[in-house]
Amino acid sequence: MKKAFRFGVVVRGSTSRAAWIALAQRIEELGYSSLFVPDVLGTHLATIPALVMAAAVTTKLRVGSFVFVNDYRNPALLARDIASLDCLSDGRVELGLGAGNWPRDFQQLGIPFDSAGVRVSRFMEGFSIIKQFFSGETVNYAGKYYTITDLRPIPHVVQQPHPPIMIGSGGRRMLTFAAREADIIMPVAMPGEDIAEKISWIREAAGERFEHLEFSQNAFGIELTDGPVPAEPLIPGGIPVEPRLMTTQQAVAYLQEQRERFGFSCIQIQERQIENFVPVLAQLNGK
Repeated sequence: MKKAFRFGVVVRGSTSRAAWIALAQRIEELGYSSLFVPDVLGTHLATIPALVMAAAVTTKLRVGSFVFVNDYRNPALLARDIASLDCLSDGRVELGLGAGNWPRDFQQLGIPFDSAGVRVSRFMEGFSIIKQFFSGETVNYAGKYYTITDLRPIPHVVQQPHPPIMIGSGGRRMLTFAAREADIIMPVAMPGEDIAEKISWIREAAGERFEHLEFSQNAFGIELTDGPVPAEPLIPGGIPVEPRLMTTQQAVAYLQEQRERFGFSCIQIQERQIENFVPVLAQLNGK
């Protein structure tokens, strides 16, 4: 069953309170469903304070992480922060989680950048703690990397059983885990990789859950040649960006084709695209 399109904006943020408020309110006004803040050092506002402010000055806009890096925080404390944000936003949080893939950030924080296998194993333990916190039952966990004892999960999340959880990855192990545990999945394919194969991994692991999963894709490189000109030039970030000039109808057809083939319905764009992308929203949002 095809899911309706919705669109989110990944923002770098602003050092000005007024500019940040204006940006969050403009994103909501234009009809985007979500505002996401990356968990990257040196280029963005701190994720949680920025999301708290964005939620406080909007009424319908969902707020989320793109994505929280497991190794930067104790997962129990992150769960408490997210539960608090879900409570204070009246249930408008989307929780993006990942194992982290930027060695420089780890180096700056003095955190060992372990092998992908170790980071993923630690992520899975952290994820289990977060899910247990959201369950409302006392958290007890004893693993290889984390130990949590008699933690009372306060506050309780508004969204039940928990805020939607998004996991993005290109690796089979993470995608298999996401298929069984996440609500939103962003399968990432590097040049030369087959996205259809990654979807097949998810389908195999998800079983009956597959039809309920929401699939996410970024459209960071799409620029409409018949839309408002973006105020800023295309600046590729950590996620690979392929510049793609399209008319509105070409972009609409492309996104419809991607949904038909792979199920992508949750689309993210960059902050610089918010005005340029409005003609696509007008045709696809909620449909």
